[in-house]
Amino acid sequence: MSLKLYFHPLSSFCMKVLTALYENDTPFEPCMVDFMNEEASAEFRKMWPIRQFPVLRDEARGQTVPESSIIIEYLAQHFPGKTPLLPSEREPALETRFYDRFFDLHVHVPMQKVVTDRLRPAGQNDALGVDHARQKLRTAYDVLEDRLKGRTWAAGDAYTMADCAASPALFYGDMAVPIGEGYPVLTAYRDRLMKRPSFARALEEAKPYFDMVPK
Repeated sequence: MSLKLYFHPLSSFCMKVLTALYENDTPFEPCMVDFMNEEASAEFRKMWPIRQFPVLRDEARGQTVPESSIIIEYLAQHFPGKTPLLPSEREPALETRFYDRFFDLHVHVPMQKVVTDRLRPAGQNDALGVDHARQKLRTAYDVLEDRLKGRTWAAGDAYTMADCAASPALFYGDMAVPIGEGYPVLTAYRDRLMKRPSFARALEEAKPYFDMVPK
């Protein structure tokens, strides 16, 4: 099989890529990375020294592709499917990339700050940093509540890679800072994302690992 995805099912950025792969039924070999295994960790470091997943390996082209957004663009270019995850026209493509970056930078990143702080030893928590991250998430919710009005999906009427980014971001974001009743537009959008078969599959595969999520 040409494509191998190095990932962990619980990772939000890995879920983003899995959703893209499942959306277009793209065949790939799943390679789950266990950083607790020294040999596996060392092998992964050789391939991508930054040691962050997901990483896509295309054996046929001899390409190693890191970073979730770049992976999805690579898939759209070389393995297009029934759902064009990146529009071919310039303006819709820019809109899609904007929301992809918005969800990664303004929802994913602060969400991870809140969640990973729960893993810190007692007395070493970053209360100020977590408070800032929570505020940033609430601001992102405010922006999305306004901008998503009248839209089915993030960039308009078509499902794109922006929605692949939004799905795990809002799933975990709601755990970090609950979206709540004050965001009916955002809540309805999140519900549509959760029901999308491609993300629902990625989420189902992550369920056996949910006990690893810090409460």
